[in-house]
Amino acid sequence: MTDDRIVDTSSGRDDGLDKCPRCGSAEIHYEISVGSLVCGYCRFQWNEKVAETAFGLDSAIAELRGHTMASGTADVREDLSVVTLKCQGCGAEVVINAAEQVQSRCHWCRQTLSLNTQIPNGAIPDAVLPFALTREQAIAQIDAFVANRRAFAHARFKEQYVPDNVMGVYIPYLVVDGNMHAVLQGTGEVTTRQYTVTVGSGDNKRRETRYDADVYRVQRAFDLLVDDLTIESAQRFSAQDNRSATNNVLNAVQPYDTEKAVTYNANYLKGFTSERRDLNVRDLDGQVEEKFLAIARAKAQPTVRGLDRGVRWEREGVAVHGTRWVAVYVPVWLYSYADSALDGSSLTHYIAVNGRTGTTMGSVPVSHPKIFAVACVSGVVATAVAAALSLAFFFVS
Repeated sequence: MTDDRIVDTSSGRDDGLDKCPRCGSAEIHYEISVGSLVCGYCRFQWNEKVAETAFGLDSAIAELRGHTMASGTADVREDLSVVTLKCQGCGAEVVINAAEQVQSRCHWCRQTLSLNTQIPNGAIPDAVLPFALTREQAIAQIDAFVANRRAFAHARFKEQYVPDNVMGVYIPYLVVDGNMHAVLQGTGEVTTRQYTVTVGSGDNKRRETRYDADVYRVQRAFDLLVDDLTIESAQRFSAQDNRSATNNVLNAVQPYDTEKAVTYNANYLKGFTSERRDLNVRDLDGQVEEKFLAIARAKAQPTVRGLDRGVRWEREGVAVHGTRWVAVYVPVWLYSYADSALDGSSLTHYIAVNGRTGTTMGSVPVSHPKIFAVACVSGVVATAVAAALSLAFFFVS
């Protein structure tokens, strides 16, 4: 396997300014309605180049050897969290906390300043996938999601629900391509006979279904190519611990069309908040390997359908020939509600909307007495129906 290869994805600009390519103005913003950057001076519209082609990250996955790393995936360095940006327009110096933001405005001349020259601290991604869904469309999606769950929602939530609080957020992801060879070994069974037997005695006497089966050793080995596997790279949105917040809803609004992500330009972030990546590639290696294995199992599944009693994989693994890692910002509309219970506990509920497709998922605080009441009513109805059927059977007999 060859050594790691680093692909430089920095902008190459040393003045920290993203300017209009037509007139040179720094008054630029992203308009979702037209899906492009717009110059506030000459009204020119454009988008940055697609990152995959701009940086040569679109080569065949089957040709990957070793680890190809875009420079935005460099290890996080906490010592560079506070950065001073020098405005090339008026000379002012603006200090930002790179742990919280990656662009700012000059307080004198209002030009947008950005960390366009990448520094290896995890603050700047290689690419950004712009919003395609407007705020109004996101609010409509959230309203519809809540409406379908309103019957069991807690009274506090219904009183305090304000969908206008929705915020557009860019979430950091690492996008991984993988070229590997998978091997799965285990045992599978095919039913040869099915029959019933009587077991026990007295009150414990009962009939059980038994099976006879042929047992086979099963092995599958194949090459596997994985394209654009997305992994969350901020700890606070990890699904490992959701006792205080339902952050794991972000997984449910995937997938994203990350192949359309464009080279990073800070102007895409104007009007939105963004999270900084705080997990390194090596922190996510284990999670990526598990996902590779899950994909391998899914690919093998159609080949073992003849084993009607299933397969138990006892040994499995992937030999990775090569990977390619790219840091990408993806767009999410987020609504949050902090629910404080009477016992002093607190849980923040999130509703997330995919900023590209509108896919919506989340949680709302529920009223447990309402659920219990419905369960009791359902139980009474089921008992009444069963009694009616028994009575009908009695008269028919």
